[in-house]
Amino acid sequence: MRVAFVSCVKTKSATPELAEQLYISPWFRMAREYARRNADRWFILSAQHGLVEPGRLIAPYEATLNRMRVADRQKWAARVIREIAEWDLRGTRAVVLAGQNYREFLMNPLTARFDTVDVPMKGLQMGEQLSWMKNLLGG
Repeated sequence: MRVAFVSCVKTKSATPELAEQLYISPWFRMAREYARRNADRWFILSAQHGLVEPGRLIAPYEATLNRMRVADRQKWAARVIREIAEWDLRGTRAVVLAGQNYREFLMNPLTARFDTVDVPMKGLQMGEQLSWMKNLLGG
């Protein structure tokens, strides 16, 4: 099984939505499409809610890992790792579409559960990420 993990973003709908529709930035929309095309299942890495299924109804929130202390990011990652285990997510490939603060404490546990763990946009700036996804998606 191939599983993609897409980080949440700041720009959200003003009303509760299915998680896959809550995040409305161009980056998230393209990352969502990339995940749909390149994985059997995909999940959102939410700073507020941990590991979120795309079809889960959630309300807008303001949390972000980018302003959290290291200890808080470690606590968040431990929660996500527990949730990954509860879902029994494992397989041939994990694709992580998330910045360093979202993935730093997840990589080793993912490596233990998946044959390959890819971070295809690692090292790219935001504009480069948008261009990369746009080119791959044919947009």
